[in-house]
Amino acid sequence: MTTTYATSPDAGALTNAGVSDFFELLKPRVMTLVVFTGFAGVVLAPGHLHPFLALVAVLCIAIGAGAAGAINMWYERDIDAVMSRTRLRPLPQGRVAPAEALAFGVVLTILSVGLMGLALNWTAAALLGFASFFYVFVYTIWLKRRTPQNIVIGGAAGAFPPMIGWAAVTGTVSVESVLLFSLIFFWTPPHFWSLALYKNEDYKKAGIPMLPVVAGERATKRQIVLYSLILTPFVLAPYFVHIAGAAYLAGAVVLHGFFILKAFKVWQDATFKSAKVMFGYSIFYLFGLFALMILDKAG
Repeated sequence: MTTTYATSPDAGALTNAGVSDFFELLKPRVMTLVVFTGFAGVVLAPGHLHPFLALVAVLCIAIGAGAAGAINMWYERDIDAVMSRTRLRPLPQGRVAPAEALAFGVVLTILSVGLMGLALNWTAAALLGFASFFYVFVYTIWLKRRTPQNIVIGGAAGAFPPMIGWAAVTGTVSVESVLLFSLIFFWTPPHFWSLALYKNEDYKKAGIPMLPVVAGERATKRQIVLYSLILTPFVLAPYFVHIAGAAYLAGAVVLHGFFILKAFKVWQDATFKSAKVMFGYSIFYLFGLFALMILDKAG
């Protein structure tokens, strides 16, 4: 697919990009959730970490995630230019040159992984590096344009932050951190497919084989309900493995009950209104689950 950019600097050209343009390359809205779940991993892990080192760990997770986002924007600048949701990003608008975006992402990736290894431990650094590799090479380059299962498999990249935060404290990968990873992993499909439902035309224009494009709206809604139900044991797991206590369990049951209810409303709704509500609620829902874990641990 050939795309005409609003302004098309050469790949190697330099632009007069401002700080805000490079900050936008980091996908700050996505990074907020990444940072919060990474912070949760640091707080929930057994053991003690000096507050300054905890801050460094969370900062490394944030920079690593943002760097991967910048590389993602570099690679996807052609499809970003034709989608209404992304066409105003710095690359399709010509505010940042492709070479600048790629260099920015690569340098920040190296810095974040290196700092994590030197300041915390190399297990956490390896997980951070692997998460970046997975997001860029497995999800962005290999899966996204090839299979409607792109977000199912590729969603693993966004599930790593609490595991990385946990490893920053303990230096290990444990059953508990894997369960936190799994919670986000199984949350991702209903979250993202809700977006894909009401942005279906965008994905069609860009030639991205998202599930609604390939399998249709009905099949996508069925998968949203299915994954919302599959998610249930992973929502309850933090209580049963003693990551969190009864306060978390009570709150999680309420949050997850509404999550399932909204998934069924998506199934029943012939419009995209319920899908938009589901997408917005899913973000609040994940924030809420991890906030409950943190508060329960603090209490």
